[in-house]
Amino acid sequence: MRPIGERALRWAADAVHPGAEALEVERLLGGVSTPIYRLKIRADGYERHVVLRLFEDAAWLKREPDLVRREAASLRRAALNDGVPTPRIVAVDESGDACGIPAMLMTRLEGRVVLEPSDMGEWLDGLSRAIVSVHRVEANDFPWPFEPYCEASMMDASSWSRSPEKWKLASAIASGARPAFVPRFIHRDYHPANVLWKDDDGNADGIVDWVNGCVGPAGVDVGHCRVNLAQLHGVGAADEFLDRYREHAGVTFAYDPYWDLLTLIDYAYGEPPEVYGGWTALGVTGLTNELVAERLDDYLESLLERVSRTRGMLFHQRVERFGE
Repeated sequence: MRPIGERALRWAADAVHPGAEALEVERLLGGVSTPIYRLKIRADGYERHVVLRLFEDAAWLKREPDLVRREAASLRRAALNDGVPTPRIVAVDESGDACGIPAMLMTRLEGRVVLEPSDMGEWLDGLSRAIVSVHRVEANDFPWPFEPYCEASMMDASSWSRSPEKWKLASAIASGARPAFVPRFIHRDYHPANVLWKDDDGNADGIVDWVNGCVGPAGVDVGHCRVNLAQLHGVGAADEFLDRYREHAGVTFAYDPYWDLLTLIDYAYGEPPEVYGGWTALGVTGLTNELVAERLDDYLESLLERVSRTRGMLFHQRVERFGE
């Protein structure tokens, strides 16, 4: 990773105010996909803190050339709902011509990431209320649709799971017909490391990292957060988050465990599971690769039980045929 350059600093300072001066630069923890910096800018005798995100992954930009435009559009769309605490855009350099690298300059939200809360129930309730507010944003004309990150039919957990045959069953279900859903505006990467908290009052004070915003099923955000919670704190925390979300979303949310399975496979696909580097950078200790793999197996088994209860006899018949 290259250090932030003078050209980028000049672009950011001028975007705040022509002739402004960058006084401080701090690399923020938790940014894994792109480096993110807090800048202290002085302009006209006033000091202002902004956040600079640099899109330096050339391979990612080649795969998704509209990456910067998509995050900018996601932030603007999220801002339509006052109940969604998100950064506001200061400036965008999609091509990198001005900054030297594709970049996004945003307002800085107050707060910190909390991954090991003192009150688990209150924390989960705040997480659920925050994402419900996102799903209430108008989504009809947002141009980016949801797509899975991987091909579910290719899932193979035989190198690390205690129950690889159950992953094959999950793969078969996730590769099947999708349930009907009401299109919602979704964050697409909603998890505790993308939520900020100022106080211990149970109210989330910021949602960040909107590069994957799109239109899709609310269950994708719910499922993505649940698989993160299952790894951090176990299946019980993931289930309580779901209960809280269903309570706050009300009848507008029709839960289907299919989306949990799909997002789980998105997460576990490929190499054997490892402790997420963003968590350790933010101070989480006590997790091991072995524990993460065990918790993913536990979570999978809980989802297959939910599918069994939801789909009843048809699911049992499918399990029997799968085992032949």
